[in-house]
Amino acid sequence: MLRALLWDVDGTVAETERDGHRVAFNEAFELAGLPWHWDVAHYGRLLEITGGRERLLADMAERVGAPLRPEDREALARHLHGLKNEGYARLVNAGGIAARPGVLEVMAAARAAGLRQAIVTTTSRSNVQALLGKLLGPQWQDSFEAVCCGEDTQRKKPDPEVYLLALRRLGLAAQEALAIEDSAPGARAAAGAAVPLLLRPSVYFPARQLPPDLPAGSLGMVCPADAPFDLALLQHSHARLTAGSDQTAGALR
Repeated sequence: MLRALLWDVDGTVAETERDGHRVAFNEAFELAGLPWHWDVAHYGRLLEITGGRERLLADMAERVGAPLRPEDREALARHLHGLKNEGYARLVNAGGIAARPGVLEVMAAARAAGLRQAIVTTTSRSNVQALLGKLLGPQWQDSFEAVCCGEDTQRKKPDPEVYLLALRRLGLAAQEALAIEDSAPGARAAAGAAVPLLLRPSVYFPARQLPPDLPAGSLGMVCPADAPFDLALLQHSHARLTAGSDQTAGALR
């Protein structure tokens, strides 16, 4: 039985990556006096690495002109990531990022139906606060029994640590929840924790099928772009997945 919805944030709740985080990273480079720029395609490749600081370090590892010593790269990455988070919050507060269609309606319907909800992300808590505070108002945390962010774990997605943490905080078994994700790393994290998954592709992750490297027996469906995203869809998906249907590695039809 479905008891909880576990929400990823970036790309799932809102299309934050291309027009939010990427823009804020480029502003941070400019503020730091660096002649760096992440275009849409390059940032898309970096999204295979989970975590903004980690993306900065990966980029610097291949960038001419980046600091040579690891400790200097780490210090610069932390500085840039802080600047980026400040810029992202300003962008969100200015109304620059909207929720994806259906998301706020599903959250409200789930509350009304008595379903528990949690945020399960490896982005920073400040980014979650900025986005959800804007979309849901200053009391946004009242909608979620657990808010698990990047600061709460040692390992980021695709590691399942953040999902395991959310399940512990909710006191639920994996199959009592449904993970809502948009990306391959997120799908791998949910599957690694044995949480049934609804993958709703985003701009940067336009998948038509689940990642092929999920653990054997993973429970997941892909939500087609033209499917109505509502609570009935999520309940129906979870019921089919946990009933052991032939959709355990396919697309919702």
